[in-house]
Order: sequence, then C-alpha cells, then structure tokens
Amino acid sequence: MPVSRTHVFIGALAGAGVAVAAMAGAGMQPATHLADFAMRPIKVSTASGFTPAPGAPQSFADIVERVSPAVVSINVTSKVDVSAFRKIPGFENFPFDVVPKGQGQGQDGGDGDGPRPPKQQSSGSGFFISPDGYIVTNNHVIENAEEIKVVLKDGKELKGVVIGRDEGTDLAVVKVEGQGFPYVDFENSARPRVGDWVLALGNPFGLGNTATAGIVSAYNRDIGETFVDYIQIDAPINRGNSGGPTFDIYGRVIGVNTSIYSPSGGSVGIGFDIPADVASDITKQLMGGHTIARGYIGATIQNLNEELAGSWGLGDRKGAQVADLVAGGPAARAGLLSGDVVVAVNGHPVTSSGEMTREVAKAHAGDTIHLDVYRDGKERAIDVHSGLRPSEAQLALNGGPGDGQDNAGPGINGSTPPHSQILGMSLTPIDPAARRQFSIADPVHGVLVDGVKGSSDAGEKGLRRGDVIVRAGDREVASASDISAAVGEWKKAGRASIPLAVNRGGRTLFVPVKIAG
Repeated sequence: MPVSRTHVFIGALAGAGVAVAAMAGAGMQPATHLADFAMRPIKVSTASGFTPAPGAPQSFADIVERVSPAVVSINVTSKVDVSAFRKIPGFENFPFDVVPKGQGQGQDGGDGDGPRPPKQQSSGSGFFISPDGYIVTNNHVIENAEEIKVVLKDGKELKGVVIGRDEGTDLAVVKVEGQGFPYVDFENSARPRVGDWVLALGNPFGLGNTATAGIVSAYNRDIGETFVDYIQIDAPINRGNSGGPTFDIYGRVIGVNTSIYSPSGGSVGIGFDIPADVASDITKQLMGGHTIARGYIGATIQNLNEELAGSWGLGDRKGAQVADLVAGGPAARAGLLSGDVVVAVNGHPVTSSGEMTREVAKAHAGDTIHLDVYRDGKERAIDVHSGLRPSEAQLALNGGPGDGQDNAGPGINGSTPPHSQILGMSLTPIDPAARRQFSIADPVHGVLVDGVKGSSDAGEKGLRRGDVIVRAGDREVASASDISAAVGEWKKAGRASIPLAVNRGGRTLFVPVKIAG
C-alpha cells in the first residue's frame, strides 16, 4: 500500500482532460470537484444524555477556537513538467514549447508570444510559529513554487516567500510580511501517549481551515524516509493537509502532518506526522538562514533482516548491513568493508539502516564516528572521520533488486558467450558489449546475470537479466566459478542461503539466495 503525500494537485488544464491524465500517469490522484459530491442531509439521533468515555473531552471546540487562527492555507502556482504530458498517448506533439517573445507571431496574432507552459495549482497547509510571520509547512508543498499565496482563517491573502527548506525531513519555512500574527508553539517534551486524543488541522482538498480528531496510534514508524521516525495518528488527514499541525488537547503542536497510507489517496485512518522535536530543531535552523548539514561516511547500507542475518550465520543479531562503499570515501578510507554489519554508532545500538543513517547524520564534518562492526564472526571497532552529506538530489540512485521477472534471454547482442547455471541463474562474463547494453560502469566488475529462472529463489527475490553479481558471501567474484566455490563453502558450513551482492544501475545491495539441497 503506497505512502501518499497529502497535498492536492488541481491541474490548470483539467477542463481539457490533460492535467488529470498526467496526474494519473504519475501515480497521483486527480482533485475532485465539490460538485461531484452529493450534498444531502444525514439524519442523526437526537436522543439526549450522551456521555463521552472517561477521560474524553465533552468537546474540542475551545481548543480549535484558540489554535485555528494560527493555521493557514498555502496555495502554490508552479510550472507543469511538460515531459510528463508528452508521455500521454495522443499528446506527444502537443505545443507546450515556449517561443521567445518577438520570434514569430502568437496564436492570436498579438505581440509575438508563443504557447506558454501550463501552470499547475496545488494546495497545502501551514501554521505560524512566530508573531512576525514565520510559517512551517512541508517541503513538498512549496517545492518548485513560482508563486505562494498564504490564506489566513479570515480569508485574507498574503504573499509568501520561502526562507529555507530541508528535503531530508520534508520541512520548509515560509515568511509573510507583517506583525502580530497568532502563533502556536511546538511541544518538545510532554508528548501524548499512544491512545491520547489529538487534533489535526489543515486545508484538505482545498476546502479551507478544517479540524479532525483522533488518537495517537503509534510512535517511531519507519515509512522509508531517512531522517524521521514518524508519529502515526488516526485523526483523518487528506491531500491538502500536508504541512498542517497536529495538536494535543492542550493546544500544543506535537507534529506536522506529512503523509498517509492510502489505496485511494483519501484518509483511511493511517496518517503520519513529523515529531515536534524534529520539526522545531530543523525550522529554527532554517529561520536562522542555515543550510541543514548532516554527517556522511560514504556507504550504502541496508536492513539486516532475519534471512540475510541467517545467510551470514549471525542468527538473530540486529544491525545494518554495509552493501557498498564510495571509492575513496570516509568509510572506505577507514577500512569498512562491504559485508560488514554495523551494530552500534557512537555507542548507540542500531537495528536498521534508517537508524544508522540518522545516527551518522547527527555528526558534523570532521567529527570522529565510532562504529561497532561484526565481521568474520567477530566484533571490531572502526573510527570514521565524517564528511558532509551531499544533497538528497545528488545522492539519488536507481532502485536496487526487487523487480522479479522470468527473463532468460539470448546472449549479448545475439552472440553465445560461455554460460554457467548456478542458483537458477544463467551467468556469463562481462564483455564490452554487455557494458554498453546494460550501461554497466567501468568500476563495476563481477559476473553478469544473463537470465533467471522465474521459479527459482533468485527469480522470486527479483534478480534479473543485466544484474551484476559483484560478491558472493565473503569473497569478491570475477567469474562464475568464484560464485560456485562460495556456494560450496556456504553449503559445507550448513548455511541455507548465501548473500549475493548485486549491482544494478550503479547501486549494490545484498540479496540472500537459497542454496538448493
């Protein structure tokens, strides 16, 4: 089930059917017009004597009345990515190109302006955290904005300017001119317990200031984001609620609405908030004009699940698996190796790749990061001098193994190179033609997967033609015989699976593949 950002995209060309199609093609849910809803009265019981459950407030009205003036709607105008439109059948040649002013006559025979790229309107939420106009929202609400309009509860519109944003936590700060704005405070310590009441305020579906109530469902939710352990709530939040606050029953901000689990794009009672302590720290830095800096060691890491731990003979040990290293990076210089399992960072035990990344990120460039590592059945300590983490855009890589398919095929460029059948895979050396065909970078060396039997464990784990196996168990591989030898060693040691380091699109991850009996 997908995690959806909750802002609304209202396509400027929806009337022509273009924007709606583009959003659907991108995996977004098109906005629904209010006219599409059947607005009929619903009969409810008028019986008196209702008594709320013990501990529940009679009403949230006093809290909402007090805090809602600090909550704003954020309307954003941005350019539509025309490349997305051209992928829609029938719109490949649609005239979205900009014609510079003065070069040829416009369509209306006017001043020479040609067709302009369409605009996209999106709507999100935010809230004042100071009387002088600083507003917290989500980065994805204002990212790529050309124009920002902040709408107050009384309907007044103000121009917003982005002060700073942090892609890593999906937080941003917007400023409007003025003084004396109603504002709210983050609550960094006395957080509610699981089961306590919370209120979510925001701008769902572009309707304007809206309040919903629910409870805290859980803490420390990992939804695939790097730097945040999310709060899960069941107060309904929807597209357009992004960037709005969640309050406790005392009117203190305990989180920032950011994502939902949903099969449809609407609320199903599973929403996620950035915790107040994270939001407070990041927004203070952004308000001070600082760029968010994080520690970096230059390693690709992955979760050490039960099967992967078993393939290494680690039993039920928890940690983060080092899958690959940046050549010449801090971790490589310090002696960390692919296959190492990190169990603690600066004395803090880590049980997942996300936890390790967050601990490393706390360091400053030049700091020494102490890693406790499991290698060859023994623990050892490795000290790494932290670098400065590049931007998330710079770190963006292609996806790793996971798209399972039965794709055994002919030899590279129709030739018939030597093949070996191992673990349900057809393996062959990497030649220059293969490097060109599968865009394998020169630094990547190993054995090419030229086909996978779909019913094999390798096929079910998602290995496919074009993958490169760079490591089998604790040895680097240069030929299929190296993999065969490693499988023999693992089988002799009584292991049920062998960890294979698989490189795809420049990214390497370990995949535990079962050894046939």
